[in-house]
Amino acid sequence: MAYTTLYRKWRPARFEDVRGQEHIVSTLKNQITGDRVGHAYLFCGTRGTGKTTVAKIFARAVNCDHPVDGSPCNECAACQAILQGTSMNVMEIDAASNNSVENIRQIRDEVKYSPTEGRYRVYIIDEVHMLSIGAFNALLKTLEEPPSYVIFILATTEAHKIPVTILSRCQRYDFRRLTVATLMQQIFDICSAEQIAIEDAAVRYIAQSADGASRDALSLLEQCISFYYGQTLTYENVLEVLGAVDTSVFRNLLQQILQCNVAEAMDSIAEAISLGREMGQFVTDFIWYLRNLLLVQTSEPSEDALNLSGEHLVQLQAEARMVDTDRLLRYIRILSDLSAQLRYATSKRVLVEVALIKMMKPAMETDTESLLERIRNLEEQLAGGVVLQTAPVPEGSGGTAKVEAGQQRRQERMAQEGKESVEPVAVSPSEFELYDRVRHDWNRIISEQFPLLATVLRVARLSYEPDKGFVLLFEEPWHYKLAQKEGYLSDLTEYLRQNYDSQVPVRAELRQGRSVPEVVAGSDPHIPGIEMEIGMEE
Repeated sequence: MAYTTLYRKWRPARFEDVRGQEHIVSTLKNQITGDRVGHAYLFCGTRGTGKTTVAKIFARAVNCDHPVDGSPCNECAACQAILQGTSMNVMEIDAASNNSVENIRQIRDEVKYSPTEGRYRVYIIDEVHMLSIGAFNALLKTLEEPPSYVIFILATTEAHKIPVTILSRCQRYDFRRLTVATLMQQIFDICSAEQIAIEDAAVRYIAQSADGASRDALSLLEQCISFYYGQTLTYENVLEVLGAVDTSVFRNLLQQILQCNVAEAMDSIAEAISLGREMGQFVTDFIWYLRNLLLVQTSEPSEDALNLSGEHLVQLQAEARMVDTDRLLRYIRILSDLSAQLRYATSKRVLVEVALIKMMKPAMETDTESLLERIRNLEEQLAGGVVLQTAPVPEGSGGTAKVEAGQQRRQERMAQEGKESVEPVAVSPSEFELYDRVRHDWNRIISEQFPLLATVLRVARLSYEPDKGFVLLFEEPWHYKLAQKEGYLSDLTEYLRQNYDSQVPVRAELRQGRSVPEVVAGSDPHIPGIEMEIGMEE
């Protein structure tokens, strides 16, 4: 006998077997027992929630010779014929491939003939939203006043695409997503019947990954069973088969982001990819991890709200103390935008890496959340004793003594920290004027570059040297290598030439922890060959 997949083998055969849709099952059973069956039904809901299954049970129940409390007996001739697909009373139509006016006209011609056996002719039209406008119009009159022996059951995942004229002629039933607890119980029952050993943590993760769909849960379960056939299904086994990662990976990644450790975060992504993890699922799971942290911080959620065991909930509460709420909201926003982009992206790894860098470098964004985080970072630096550089003070302004005292304190502090003091770079007044203009407009200049170049410039420190021109200083080697990509620096040089009448080049250097020298205006350079006194002629 041919093998039958789990979701077909364990498809509910009676109303009592349907899980998570009690509000619909009770109503339909009452209609059957009270002989108040309608002529048109619309079943709405996401995939795998039981729309077609309930429609088939309902079709058998209305034609059953010996119904039991509104459910079909599945033993009489009528039930057996419908189960085997040989009954002429039940027609299942796929609207995705039969969506023309001619298909609906054929149905309209068939309903003129009463059933040869049984009480009702039942038409189950799946994915009804795929019908054309002409097909919907052809269905209108028949749907409104069908013969007394005809029942239409329309099933769809996108009810908003169905014309209002069709909706008004049907009894609408909305199928709910199944809860994680319901799916877990279903998986446990099936594994027990199939004599499959599985860990509780593995069952919970499969139920979470199914996203409320019973069919998806059984498909994922079958995939894991096939890979580890004859073995106990562990949590690690399920993660490996489904291309997912353990929450410890997200915990470590969050710590790396909070520490602004770009190198280790990139290594974590590289390791996940090498293990075959799918980036879209990786980002989705990371968002759920951050969402759980946010719920723990802002309320006292139950284990069901977080879909976690009591042990994991205690651990999550400890992890929630690592980060504040504002940062979590910003991280979730960035990752949510990334998740939408990944659906159609070809270079998913690059997008993920850029998003993580955004999370670590608030200066790359100008939204309110990023500005607040930048202010928060400055406050933390000031609290830690970091001295901010001051702007150069012109001579004779009365602030020279303060500047010298500040520079002396800065040198003493750097000597205590073991850092080398860097002398200011003196440039000519004309060079300083050009540098000062570009520095003042730097954010606007970045925004006018193409996206990838703008991303590179946001992580650079702008400086200037007399014999080199503009210098972009980078902390990370891979930023430095990306900046040296062919055409990037020449494009920026050409932009400055056109907009600032600049004749100096732009180059990149690897900073590697070295201090950035301050650029100051020096005296006018001596012009050799001109040795004369200038006087006034009377």
